[in-house]
Amino acid sequence: MTEFTLHDLSTSPNAARADLEAVEKKYGFIPNLMAIMAEAPPLLKGYLALSQLLEQTTLSAQERNLLLLAISVANGCDYCVAAHTLSSKGAKLPADVIEAVRNDRPISNSRLKALRALAQSVANDRGRPAEETVREFYDSGYTKANLLEVILAVGMKTLSNYTNHVADTPLDSAFRTAAWQKGD
Repeated sequence: MTEFTLHDLSTSPNAARADLEAVEKKYGFIPNLMAIMAEAPPLLKGYLALSQLLEQTTLSAQERNLLLLAISVANGCDYCVAAHTLSSKGAKLPADVIEAVRNDRPISNSRLKALRALAQSVANDRGRPAEETVREFYDSGYTKANLLEVILAVGMKTLSNYTNHVADTPLDSAFRTAAWQKGD
């Protein structure tokens, strides 16, 4: 596999520097995912833009974090599962829900269960979720707009999950307490 550079402000292409500066200001460091994405500034810019747009959806912070975690599990992305485990805790997603998603176990909350099922079906079935999954999603109180917001989250996670797969992104020390491997 190709080795990728973990860019910082001194090594990144000029077109990525402002975005990396903003990332460092927001998180206090440059996560390895974004350090790798900086190699292709439009990828980094697109990922950050989708992240900002996801925050503008009608979904709650807990729901958005559940989506990002569930999609990362569906895509088998060790890096993003660890990162989104921690962000889910910060968003106050219940610990039992986080562990259920990480370990592919049932969720007792029917609304979050339907959201997870739809997100993973969209990711796994390449945008063709089963009718029953969509019906359960709507029956749980979600809307057509929410379904399209799930697609936004899948698109965002596709960019990061696939980047991590191709680059074999090393886990940042900040995320190590939440390390995960597919099949764990």
